[in-house]
Amino acid sequence: MEQGSADAVGRYELRDLRADCGSCFGLCCVALPFAASADFAVDKPAGRACGNLGDDFRCGIHTRLRAEGFGGCTVYDCFGAGQRVSQATFEGVSWRTGGPEHARRMFDVFPVVRQLHELLRYVTEALTLPAARPVHADLRRVRVETERLAAGTPEELGELDVAAHRQRVNELLLRVSALVRAGAGRGRNRRGADLMGARLRGADLRGADLRGAYLIAADLTGADLRGADLIGADLRDTDLGDADLTGAFFLTQPQLEAARGSAGTRLPASVTRPAHWTA
Repeated sequence: MEQGSADAVGRYELRDLRADCGSCFGLCCVALPFAASADFAVDKPAGRACGNLGDDFRCGIHTRLRAEGFGGCTVYDCFGAGQRVSQATFEGVSWRTGGPEHARRMFDVFPVVRQLHELLRYVTEALTLPAARPVHADLRRVRVETERLAAGTPEELGELDVAAHRQRVNELLLRVSALVRAGAGRGRNRRGADLMGARLRGADLRGADLRGAYLIAADLTGADLRGADLIGADLRDTDLGDADLTGAFFLTQPQLEAARGSAGTRLPASVTRPAHWTA
């Protein structure tokens, strides 16, 4: 994808909205804070580089992140915001060489662009869903608008009310959800439900609304999740072994990376099987 190119506006594919760490200045390893927990081995404040980040902006323990206590890093995806901010917004000048003010602005802008790219990810997927055809024209308009905002200058991005834009896009995504789930039989509404540790082995969740549901450590072994809306669902340590997620939508790679699965887990084409899953 040509970042900032007018010809590329509104013509994304899902593969364009994935992190390209080789074109980024390690922004997620510097701009974002994390706290010592089950996900991170140490505390790190926002704006300070992780001790594992090398001079080449690469992670020194990338192949050992889980073993070294940095599992939280393995389930993070900037949806391509890192390379955009590094190479387009700040024209290839890194936070190490641009001076303190340059670094501060870069760290402030990165989370904003990350949110916009996440929205682009959902809208782009929605445009691949035949059941959402009645709102495809609206989706195309909002995708162009979101791309225009993401291609803004550091000053424009710093002044952007990203929460208000998220709300507008979310209203459209809710319409998409209703259309797609209706075609899948529109299952139960479990939006935002607390299902932590729930025993849902073999459950019929076809067409269910699981937006923002807490499914941490839930047992969904063999569950039928075809046509379910999984936007924002917390799948940390969720057992998806042999579950059927065919046609599940708004499911992102970071969600899957946080879950557990098996060779029998069936996935939608928008994601790939995590390497750490049981063979």
